[in-house]
Amino acid sequence: MRTHYCGAVRATDLGNNITLCGWAHRRRDHGGVIFIDLRDREGTVQVVIDPDTPEAFKIAEEVRGEFVLKVVGKVRARPAGTENPNLPTGLVEVLTRQLEVLNPSLTPPFQLDDENINENVRLTYRYLDLRRPAMQANMMLRYRVSKLMRDYLDQSGFIEVETPMLTRSTPEGARDYLVPSRVHDGLFYALPQSPQLFKQLLMVAGFDRYFQITKCFRDEDLRADRQPEFTQVDLETSFMDEEGIMTLVEGMIRDMFNKAQAIDLANPFPRMTYAEAMARYGSDKPDMRVTLELTEVTDAMKAVAFKVFSGPANDPAGRVAALRVPGGAQLTRGEIDGYTEFVKVYGARGLAYIKVNDVTQLNETGLQSPIVKNLDAAALKTVMERTGAQNGDLIFFGADRAKVVNDALGALRLKIGHEKGHVDGRAWAPLWVVDFPMFEWNEDEKRWDALHHPFTSPKDGHEDLLASDPGKALSKAYDMVLNGWEVGGGSIRIHREAVQEKVFEALNISVEERRNKFGFLLDALQYGAPPHGGLAFGLDRLVTLMTGAESIRDVIAFPKTQRAACLMTDAPSAVDERQLRDLHIRLRKPAGEPA
Repeated sequence: MRTHYCGAVRATDLGNNITLCGWAHRRRDHGGVIFIDLRDREGTVQVVIDPDTPEAFKIAEEVRGEFVLKVVGKVRARPAGTENPNLPTGLVEVLTRQLEVLNPSLTPPFQLDDENINENVRLTYRYLDLRRPAMQANMMLRYRVSKLMRDYLDQSGFIEVETPMLTRSTPEGARDYLVPSRVHDGLFYALPQSPQLFKQLLMVAGFDRYFQITKCFRDEDLRADRQPEFTQVDLETSFMDEEGIMTLVEGMIRDMFNKAQAIDLANPFPRMTYAEAMARYGSDKPDMRVTLELTEVTDAMKAVAFKVFSGPANDPAGRVAALRVPGGAQLTRGEIDGYTEFVKVYGARGLAYIKVNDVTQLNETGLQSPIVKNLDAAALKTVMERTGAQNGDLIFFGADRAKVVNDALGALRLKIGHEKGHVDGRAWAPLWVVDFPMFEWNEDEKRWDALHHPFTSPKDGHEDLLASDPGKALSKAYDMVLNGWEVGGGSIRIHREAVQEKVFEALNISVEERRNKFGFLLDALQYGAPPHGGLAFGLDRLVTLMTGAESIRDVIAFPKTQRAACLMTDAPSAVDERQLRDLHIRLRKPAGEPA
């Protein structure tokens, strides 16, 4: 029906007769001459309809926004002084000979060029929202990113293999989405949280380089970088160690950024251990553009009279850390109170601080704060020296369980860093975080949990720690971080059944439970499983970062809300009684009523 995309018309087409199809983005009547900005996925071009073509002109008078049009006309140069250098089509226009309305449109619920549309309205009319040029650009970039990574992996000897969407429920850190079986009364499938077990089985099967761009599902609380269904670029290799895998996928990300957006990322990416990241930044995904750092002062607070500090300092699970803010003495009391409320979200009970007026005076004159009188000179001197505080600075403190301190000060570091300009100016700051612990202590259930998943291999020489001191065992795990977002994570897997059994012992998973949940994998490991490992990237997160969008919902065609609902299709929805009977399900209360 058309010879050109609207956004593809150029000066090289001058004098040519062309046919366009698209949407009326804007219509203007200028003294008897009608102008229509015709839009498609490639952009817009100006179409001119004058009274010399009376039939087309009559139709144009009735055209409104979002009418679907077909235009036949000749490309000509715009009159001098009317060119638009901001548009790729800005030097030309199309003089219309024939105009056809392929479909009229109701008045849209919002203007497509409005940048302040309520998100619920956007999601309700997502098919209109996706017409907006910014959303079209996001989706085109997403396609481009996927293709570039697929091409890179193909050229590196990987093959794409699909894994099941209906599988059994296995513990992977979040709740599963369950699917009742009609054929097997009372039994359920689960939608996969990841292809983890199947890609390991593919390694046992001899497909030594697998990848898949696949949907994953997790029934968890949502936020800006999470959705109930999301897309992973998933890969697994055999006979390759951590160094080989990290080098390969780092090359893929660097290649993709360069080809997709002409961005040159650091080569190589810097590396940091998990322990260092937590100590300096309070996070295992630190934004390295922010120049603020945490300072360890736990040991200096063990003997102080101030119980708020000495209590955590003498608790093996506690931590006292300081965050120096250069020039922070200028913060108002209102701003400090605001930051205090902010850290409470992360479990902190408060936010102690010291304003540094004169670093040479370790008293309430030189150090302005309600807590100075409770700290001895030795502790204050240690704080000043370790933080490198200068006159005019402010020092915030966190004192609690280490997790609370890390979460609270880590988030505060980011908030103050970006709000007050404590950043180094880089647009992109990639990082590898390595040497993760194998386990984390579950305080509520008094047992060890796998930090990543129970199939992660311990570092060489740490196998014996699995039984004797699980908290000290490190893993062959690695995460790729970009601007404070974890965009990819993986590990070398356990390929020997004996080591896998030791990990299950450390996790206190009984023989019966491990056979019930993972028996097929344990069996496979006994049939010559090769050494293997892999990594998965969050495609949604990568594209969100590349577009500068505020939420991954802006790079997913049909996302859910933060309550995991689709406003466009009204999902989830009730189903009729017959469907429930077929699935052997009876509701204890009407659908939609609160529990």
